[in-house]
Amino acid sequence: MSDAIARLATAGVPDPAGDLRRLKRAFEGADLEAAIARRAAREPVSHILGRRAFWKHEFEVTADVLDPRPETETLVEAAVSSALSSVLDLGTGSGCILLSILDAYPQARGLGTDLSPAALAVATRNAARLGLSDRAAFRQADWVDGIDGTFDLIVSNPPYIAEAEMAGLSPEVLHEPHLALTPGGDGLAAYRVITRDAPARLAPGGRLMVEIGPTQGQAVHALFEQSGLTEIQLLNDLDGRNRVVSGKKPR
Repeated sequence: MSDAIARLATAGVPDPAGDLRRLKRAFEGADLEAAIARRAAREPVSHILGRRAFWKHEFEVTADVLDPRPETETLVEAAVSSALSSVLDLGTGSGCILLSILDAYPQARGLGTDLSPAALAVATRNAARLGLSDRAAFRQADWVDGIDGTFDLIVSNPPYIAEAEMAGLSPEVLHEPHLALTPGGDGLAAYRVITRDAPARLAPGGRLMVEIGPTQGQAVHALFEQSGLTEIQLLNDLDGRNRVVSGKKPR
């Protein structure tokens, strides 16, 4: 299959041999050829396979959801560090964050919101496949609009790429939903809404945790302070970059 590797390399695929091995494990014959053609068009391997490993499970992914990434595991790791019984995931996408947290707490229940019905359908299927449908609900909503009650934990991996940064993204990333990648402008619009509205949906002592871009730590930290949250922390990913901002609602 050296010719296939060459095709992928010519197309600019970063790891043509590795990607080809992954595709060969899943496809044969004409199906494999079609998969190679899709990868040569820089479609992500996860979209071609229809799944992506994240935290402790594999999740269904499609072009309708953000592709789960290793750095987002920093958010899950922080979220499961303290006991909880209820969690709200804003912009849930594939549901990978919410479902990973619920898997760690068998007594907990959670709600995931998203504007996209197609994304919510993916999250619902992931919940069913992991046996979490009885504890995970999903609802179409614009962040916390229309959400009642309070939660021990609110998490979000919102769109945070600045509009000016979009041109520098890899072709693979551009196969993902535009609205899940960038809010436009300086990339901070979602954090302004979340820090304004989410604290009212936190139980006393509840935590808000958001994933951020590595240059946004101080700006989002300031928004957490302005929202009245306390014990604010900046957490780094495995590469040592700012990746999560966490704060607590006073009791």
